[in-house]
Amino acid sequence: MPYRRPNHRPTTRTASAPGRRGRRAGLCAVLLTGFVTTAFAAGAVGPAAAADNGTGTGTTPATAQSVARVTTAVLDLDHPATKPQVRGKDVPYDTASIVKVDILSALLLQAQDAGRGLTQQERTLAEAMIEHSDNDAANALWREIGLAPGLKAVNKRLGLTSTVGGTGGLWGLTRTTASDQIGLLRAVFAADGTTSANKPALTTASRTYIRTLMTSIATDQSWGVSAASDSAWALKNGWLQRSTTGLWDVNSVGQVTSGTRHYLVAVLSDGNTSMASGIKTVESAARTAVTSARAAG
Repeated sequence: MPYRRPNHRPTTRTASAPGRRGRRAGLCAVLLTGFVTTAFAAGAVGPAAAADNGTGTGTTPATAQSVARVTTAVLDLDHPATKPQVRGKDVPYDTASIVKVDILSALLLQAQDAGRGLTQQERTLAEAMIEHSDNDAANALWREIGLAPGLKAVNKRLGLTSTVGGTGGLWGLTRTTASDQIGLLRAVFAADGTTSANKPALTTASRTYIRTLMTSIATDQSWGVSAASDSAWALKNGWLQRSTTGLWDVNSVGQVTSGTRHYLVAVLSDGNTSMASGIKTVESAARTAVTSARAAG
């Protein structure tokens, strides 16, 4: 059966008030795998909004011009044998913090392989990373899973073919496609855990744990694909300002309930002039994509 845990938190369509942990992670300098990168742009949830050039200013150049693009993918979870509906070019985007779901999946799968559950410390870090998008927690777990090589090994088992981990400690610069994100969501939300590679990977307990955290997102971060839901939802968002352009990556992935149907939704965007405009774009795209999926039956 699809996951139906309700979440009654209101959808917030502004990011002007980051959560306590998210704000701390956004404003503090962060140690990334043995070297120090400069402070994040306020509210950004990815390692170093300026990680592409190392300046870390996070400021928006006055000459920045939007070249915004967006891609959506939707899969009817009640008919998972169907192919996802993709709107826009299914090309790689920066993940920003949506990669944290992938990091947690890797951590759980590695723990399964070792025949153990997560330690209390790992659970504390995982909950902070998903519910509050805490970057310090993500840094620690990124190192624990083995950085990009560890992510790659797990993603091969999950059936992800177009996701490439960020170099060194820069997990937020992992690149992915909307279709790959649907593949990851399928591994988490499909009733039998079947991945796009047509085999289960995560155990029922592991899948339930990820789902539970994705329905417990801090209220100020509960925007995104939830805009396409009329009842229950589970999600993870990511946002990142690029210092080379001053433009924003804004992404949202998760499961939504619309009417009596359940959908996996991935919305990736970049080139947004502000985080607020990116959120508006993502939510509009999510609604359109789910409406189209419902109409297709």
